[in-house]
Formats: sequence, C-alpha cells, structure tokens
Amino acid sequence: MTNHLLSIAYILASVLFIFSIRGLASPETARRGNVLGIVGMVIAIGATVYSPLVTDYWPVVAAILVGGVIGTYFAIKVKMTSLPQMIAAFNGLGGLSAVFIAVAEILAGSTMLIENVLGLIIGAVAFSGSVIAFAKLQGLMKPKAIVFFGQQALNLILGLAMIALAVLFVMTPNTDYFYILAAVSIVLGFLLVLPIGGADMPVVISVLNAYSGWAAVGIGFSLNNVLLIIVGAIVGASGAILSYIMTKAMNRSLTSVMLGGFGAESHTAALSSHEDKTAKSGSPDDAAFIMENANKVIIVPGYGMAVAQAQHVLKEMGDDLRQKYGVEVKYAIHPVAGRMPGHMNVLLAEANVPYEDVFELEDINREFATADVAYVIGANDVTNPLAKTDASSPIYGMPVLDVGKAKTVFFVKRSLASGYSGVENPLFFADNTIMLYGDAKKVTEEIVSALER
Repeated sequence: MTNHLLSIAYILASVLFIFSIRGLASPETARRGNVLGIVGMVIAIGATVYSPLVTDYWPVVAAILVGGVIGTYFAIKVKMTSLPQMIAAFNGLGGLSAVFIAVAEILAGSTMLIENVLGLIIGAVAFSGSVIAFAKLQGLMKPKAIVFFGQQALNLILGLAMIALAVLFVMTPNTDYFYILAAVSIVLGFLLVLPIGGADMPVVISVLNAYSGWAAVGIGFSLNNVLLIIVGAIVGASGAILSYIMTKAMNRSLTSVMLGGFGAESHTAALSSHEDKTAKSGSPDDAAFIMENANKVIIVPGYGMAVAQAQHVLKEMGDDLRQKYGVEVKYAIHPVAGRMPGHMNVLLAEANVPYEDVFELEDINREFATADVAYVIGANDVTNPLAKTDASSPIYGMPVLDVGKAKTVFFVKRSLASGYSGVENPLFFADNTIMLYGDAKKVTEEIVSALER
C-alpha cells in the first residue's frame, strides 16, 4: 500500500470514528455509532498492516489474534454492571501502550524527545490512575476516598519532580532520567486517584479517558502517525468535554474532584431534626396497591439496581402498570447515577425500556410535583435534598432529583446506609416516604407478582 492510499484510508477511518462518536450521543443511534466505529477500526488496522512500514506480518497478526480473543472473551463474560470497571481497564491499557511505545522509541534512538516524554507522562498517569479506579469499582479496595497527612504536598513535589526530569531528559537525553520519569508518573497517577471517592468515579473515568487520548496524540507525533494524532485528539477532546459536562451536572469544579472528591473530608451531614424519628417501612404488596391506583409513577434507577440486575423486572413492572392499570410511567436519570456516564441509560436500554420513556434530570425534575409515586430503586446521593439545603455537606450544590415532591416515595434499599458520598439521606425519614428493604430485584419481583394477581 502506497503512502497516498494509506493517508486516504486513515482519513476515512478518522471520519468514521467522528460519526461513531456522534452516533453514541443518543440511545437511538448508539448501535449505528458502534458499527461505524468497528468499520473504522477495521480499515485503520488493515491499512496499517499493509503499510510500507510493516515488513514482518506474523507478529502483527499474532498480536491482533491474541488481543481479539481476549477482547471477545471479556465482552461476552463481563456483566453490564461491570462496564465501568472494564472501561477503566481499557483506559489503563491505552495509557500503558503509550508508555511501552515511548520506551521503545527512545530505545530505538528517536529524536522526538518532547513528544515521547508527553506520551510517557500522560500514559503512565492514565495507567496507574485507571488501576486505582478499577480496584475501587471492582471492590478490590474501599471505594471511599483514601487520604493521609501531607498528601497534596507530596503530589505537588512529585509533579515538580516530573517536570524537572522531563526537562533534564530533553536537554540531556539520558535514559536513566526517562525511566525515573516513568516511575514518578506512575506513582503520581496512583496518588491522584486515591483521594477520590466512589461518588466521583464517573468524572474520574471521563478524565482518564481523556488522558489516554492525549497520550495517543503524543505517541502519534512521535511515530509520525496521522491516524493516532487524529483519533487521540478526538478521544482526548471528547473525554475533556464529557468531564466538563459531568462536573457541571454535579455543580463542582474539575479541580475539586481531582484534588479529593466526595468523602475526602470528614464531613457528615447533620440530621439532628430526624434523630428521634423512625423510617416507615412497607411491603411489596403495599407498593403494588399504591402504584396500581396512581395516575403517574416516576422510576428513579441507581447503582443498587445495577448491582441487583433488576432492570428487566423493573421494565416488567412498568409495563404492567401501564398496560393493566393505565398508569403513566416515566424513568428519571441523573447524570452521575451509577459508576460511569450513561450507566443507567445503558442498563435500561438493555432491558428494552423505550427511549421516549427515559428522561434526564433537567427534563423530568418538575414532574415529581405532579407524580403520585416516585419509585427510587438503589439510588441515594442523587436524590438527597441536603445537596440543596446544607452548605456544610460535601454534596452541597449538586443538582438532585426532587423525588421528595411526589405524593409517595418508595425507596428500595437493603438498609438506611448512606451512599458513596457518606451522607445520610433525610428523605428516608420523611412523612411521605416508605422504605422497601431488601434486594432491589427481589423486591421488584414481588411487586410484579402482586400487580399480576
């Protein structure tokens, strides 16, 4: 394949990637977006394999086969609830590949020192940060923020050391500086994500996704590969934009998240006015009776629904209410519900919940005041009214779903435990709230059974 044809193939692949991302912006076009992305990647890989730069095909083919088998295995085995962990792992692998390429280029005598240094630093931070994010999401370590005395000062020292080592290497290309720089960058990546709590994980995943993209840009310049530069810029820019959208949805700054997220401080929301109250509990039969006599029910899914894999039976409940009892049923999605952007949308789409029944916070929030029932299944922080009323709360200022304005609020939870932010929810003790204790899937199945009697 000539360089001219290679350039055309890379441009075509890049265009397909752009349309792929555009398609992923909406559930209705997400399937088409995935197909376009796959076609673009096939073209990119095929063009690279047959480019003049590749003289030995077998190592490339072997790598593609091994990677393809591993990717297919995990795509089949990984549950929808584990998608955030898988995305964190992919971000980490993208960063690690940038590190390996940078090291290989330096060992091969590359003169693109600045590009390789940038690819190394960003890739190393993305890799180690993703390792911590994966461990927290997978439950291998506590999801709460991990802080210690002098942590931010240590991060500052490491950051300055990283800059100094980068300058030293560019001025006097000593590979020892390069390897030390790699080690410092990896340690800094660990320390940057450790103080971030589980409630901020959607933002962290978006940021790490952007890091892996910018790392690819640096490596693309080093390899003089137009496709890597274009695709890396697309991934980096889209990750940065998504991070901005997520922090805006939480009414937080990216700096505050990356310097220590929810739970990084020992704030505990005061509930003095509720300490002498007891949360009312009910049964699935109670919930079924109230909902079948309602005019409008708004369902609010959260991570508890994802863990219990309750999306299919939840859809069945909504269908029963709509078809048997004529109830208007809608689904309300908070931007940061779950452990990654769009987590709840993906799960509801898997259960074939109609797209037109799913509404984002800004489109549904006013309707809670006209709803007879708000059915909150496994959500906590995204419904906590202290975000609006308690300035001392670590979630203060975050937009929340106004479920408390519904006539009756059902909370499906195993206990009264706080969410990932560590903040108790006063709605549990409200006069119009009824707690439904138990596994989200089992409770909803019992409601469905009651509705179908």
